[in-house]
Amino acid sequence: MHTRTLGSTGPQVSALGLGCMGMSALYGEADRAESIATVHAALDAGVTLLDTGDFYAMGHNEMLIGEALRTAPAELREKALTSVKFGALRDPDGGWNAYDGRPAAVKNFAAYSLQRLGVDHIDVYRIARVDPDVPIEETVGAIAELVEKGHVRHIGLSEASVADIRRAAATAPISDLQIEYAIITRDIEREILPTTRELGISITAYGVLSRGLISGHFTRDRQLGAGDFRAFSPRFQGDNLQHNLDLVEALRKIADEKGVTVAQIAIAWVLSRGSQHNNDIVPLVGARTRERLAESLGALDVTLDAADLVAIEEAVPADAAAGTRYPAAQMSHLGTEH
Repeated sequence: MHTRTLGSTGPQVSALGLGCMGMSALYGEADRAESIATVHAALDAGVTLLDTGDFYAMGHNEMLIGEALRTAPAELREKALTSVKFGALRDPDGGWNAYDGRPAAVKNFAAYSLQRLGVDHIDVYRIARVDPDVPIEETVGAIAELVEKGHVRHIGLSEASVADIRRAAATAPISDLQIEYAIITRDIEREILPTTRELGISITAYGVLSRGLISGHFTRDRQLGAGDFRAFSPRFQGDNLQHNLDLVEALRKIADEKGVTVAQIAIAWVLSRGSQHNNDIVPLVGARTRERLAESLGALDVTLDAADLVAIEEAVPADAAAGTRYPAAQMSHLGTEH
């Protein structure tokens, strides 16, 4: 497994990270034993970066990762790096409310995450969405204090605007920005990516398979449960879904010609976006099973040449996707337009 460094001051991580959210929430039922086995398989394969959020199923995901780390062989556990998002306020019914970036709240969230994960420090800590009522300098400053005390190693950002990225970077060293980036989600190429590269901040890309939409496994007749985020996502609705699945079929033709899967070519494309810039993009794969993990890891063996990239661009041009990536009510919290 190749490694790369998150930004100019961040940790060295594996070329792919494991996004663990789907093991607990938002994408239907997941099997706990299989989830833990998948984390173990990822660590055994050389994946070091495990990404979670303290609000994923109200702490369930952190506890699951904590269990996976406790039961992993010591040599693998010692290589694991935790990336944690905080700040989202939930309610007992599973509802989503505001974001809290006050310094006292930052330290409170961190204390609970350390306990649930069963670790003595968090490797990368970031607010999930910038709190509009709290200056980003105060939020980042509070994380910097946690760094000084050894509770956190590095500071990250998530879905932040260009202005907030610059203000945060002027406050303390920022390792990476976690943000959605995929063949059909390319908004960051306009302003976000040039800014992070100017400032020496890496990208941790989530949604590289667009929540399964461009995995090659999603079908139009798939039934989604009431708790599945995709049941409300504009890209998975009606004519939008059919349009987007047509894009997947165009991508499948290219994948078939190379003898790889759609998911592998989609992940390899994201990797290729960083390969010309000091490998500054680390895709997070949201595999919930060992089978899907193995498929995702196969992307590391896929080489996309200039002709492949041109073919992908023609098959799925920028802005080709139908529908925004979140429902309208959530769009105001994002640092990019879509």
